[in-house]
Amino acid sequence: MQDGWWREPNQKDYLENNLNYYFIRRKINMKTALKKLIAIGMAAAVISTAGACSTITGSSKPASSAPVSGAAGSTGKKVTIGVIQYAPHPSLDNCYKGFKEGLTESGYQEGKNLTIDFQNAQAENANSDLMAENMVAKKYDMIMAIATPAAMSAYKAAKNTSIPIVYTAVSDPVAAQLAVSLEKPGNNCTGSSDVLPLESQVKMIRAFLPKAKKIGILYTTGEVNSVSNLKRFKSIAPKYGFEVVDIGITNSSEVASGAASLVAKGVDCVNNFTDNNVVNNLSTLLQATNKAKIPVFGSEIEQVKNGCLASQSIDYVALGKETGKMAARILKGQAKASQTPIYVVTDGKPVYNKSVIKQFGLTLPAAYANAEAVSQ
Repeated sequence: MQDGWWREPNQKDYLENNLNYYFIRRKINMKTALKKLIAIGMAAAVISTAGACSTITGSSKPASSAPVSGAAGSTGKKVTIGVIQYAPHPSLDNCYKGFKEGLTESGYQEGKNLTIDFQNAQAENANSDLMAENMVAKKYDMIMAIATPAAMSAYKAAKNTSIPIVYTAVSDPVAAQLAVSLEKPGNNCTGSSDVLPLESQVKMIRAFLPKAKKIGILYTTGEVNSVSNLKRFKSIAPKYGFEVVDIGITNSSEVASGAASLVAKGVDCVNNFTDNNVVNNLSTLLQATNKAKIPVFGSEIEQVKNGCLASQSIDYVALGKETGKMAARILKGQAKASQTPIYVVTDGKPVYNKSVIKQFGLTLPAAYANAEAVSQ
């Protein structure tokens, strides 16, 4: 490890977590050794006092017993939930807001019977992996993950434990290997899925841009949700007379060069998914496209508020709320994560940015006269 690694962005904040995790593990090992010594001493005492009236039985509980995760039975028991949000952008913020609302409606209130350890991975897989490992080491009652990469980190860390995982904003749980099927996840892991209404989105793009031929897409090759959405989008676009031009990136530092490549390839517009690297650096993309007079279509309302032209938008607060209610049922022992069907939302409502539509000299299509108008 290089000297000064903690000076890099997002690393200093997690040095303490690394040390905590180290000492947690040392503490467990010391306890194990101590228990063994005590057991040997007790056995010797039994032998030396054989025939005495009193005896030692094996009914005592271990000095340190792990809690039975996910089986609170009622809201009377205090529970701790670790929350990992993969990146700091509005749609994921809305998921977390809804998640807490769902818990509150189900009888869990922070400061009373609920403690939430919220952490943001800043769109870094290494961060989300470490956060999940620390939460497992602390034996939290549940881990909740927001976005596919965070869910994959949580599942990997907790798969050999009894800690249930609940996630939201995961577009394709099966492709991410978080579930065997949507109806029966099969693992100690369930949640909610935001299946983007891509056909409605392509139909909207055609209505706004009747002469357009090429749709550009910038996506992260390592995000399973983006790869899955791109595949679906490519199967739909030709039906509406579009060619798809896609540029894959590996991290946020490549958003600028990827956007420049789309512009150079002569796309008529750009369509966003819920790709964390792209959405987290939306201003970088918009800077390139606005300069070239190329409109960008978002995948939800917050992207439209931040400068995209229009979107068929999923309600992420509502998605998070359903996830919170699901988590509450699991915590109360009313359901098991492995047997709880994944909640899927597929419908979106049309929204457009009235400032951006004016900026590009476009007219609102008649079919979208009732669409929600937002502004920056």
